[in-house]
Amino acid sequence: MSMSVDSGAPTAERYRVFADVEAHGMSAAYETWALGVAGDPGTIALIDELPSPKRQPNLVFSAARCQGAPMGPYHVFREWLRAHWVEVRATALTHATQTNEAARCALHVPALAGPEGPIALLEVGASAGLCLYPDRYSYRYGGHPQLDPATGPSPVVIDCTASGPVPVPDRLPEVVWRGGIDLNPLDVRHPDDLAWLDALVWPEHDDRRARLRAAAAIVAADPPRIVTGDLNDRLVALTAELPDGATLVVFHTVVLMYLDQPERDRFAETVQALPGHWLSVEPRSVLPAIRVRDDVPNDGSDLVLALDGVQLAWAQPHGRAIRWVPDP
Repeated sequence: MSMSVDSGAPTAERYRVFADVEAHGMSAAYETWALGVAGDPGTIALIDELPSPKRQPNLVFSAARCQGAPMGPYHVFREWLRAHWVEVRATALTHATQTNEAARCALHVPALAGPEGPIALLEVGASAGLCLYPDRYSYRYGGHPQLDPATGPSPVVIDCTASGPVPVPDRLPEVVWRGGIDLNPLDVRHPDDLAWLDALVWPEHDDRRARLRAAAAIVAADPPRIVTGDLNDRLVALTAELPDGATLVVFHTVVLMYLDQPERDRFAETVQALPGHWLSVEPRSVLPAIRVRDDVPNDGSDLVLALDGVQLAWAQPHGRAIRWVPDP
């Protein structure tokens, strides 16, 4: 699965690729809408009023749904969009694709079994911080017993198909500090922020929508420390807040792909100089220094899970599946 298309590509191409590669098999509604947009010069002219980074299909479609776009065939969406473009345009300009999928923690948990001691989790591109609570959710990995928090089963239960020698731990990590960085942090205690997170969940994904609400309740009861700013500018300073004796784990999931290459390189250099560990889950082209294991089938996803720059697994973007890469 290719996670993106060049933001400088023509809008029609961006929407066609989104339909064929990202939405196909994942959202019939978005696939239909994106194909419709790709062949509709009138709608493309509206979308082209936005700056190039804001034209991405997921953002435009989420902004429309946040403003009440009805689900249905493309011609209905097209007419609605033209009638409500002012509101959709304003939403797209003031919001970002900050999908905060708690199920991505199922990708992180096997990797977090490696670092020793209590863990201080620091997420860059944290959105509302739902992925900072891997110790508060329950997990069902195929072929393994359910894995629950120390306090018992969680109201958030994450199913993940596990392939290969996934080192599912016997217990969840001990997280003693959790913090994050985001250009525009969201707060699940605020109804407008929660509504935006809901709009970012694709239409047919009712399980994800229910999980969002349950995870949001957990986070609202014990909010994380999330600072506003650029990840490269704030990372080092935030690590100074870690408690003594905690092992730092800096992590991110489908975040660096939105940076240009010099900024990615700057981040990689900074995080590798910090004491602790670096857990990355990004498309294969984002961090070319990570040697990709093409000898292991990737089940259609090009998302690479790596710890300290070494690939551990292939991952499904929403945490539905993980294929562990055995040691060569």
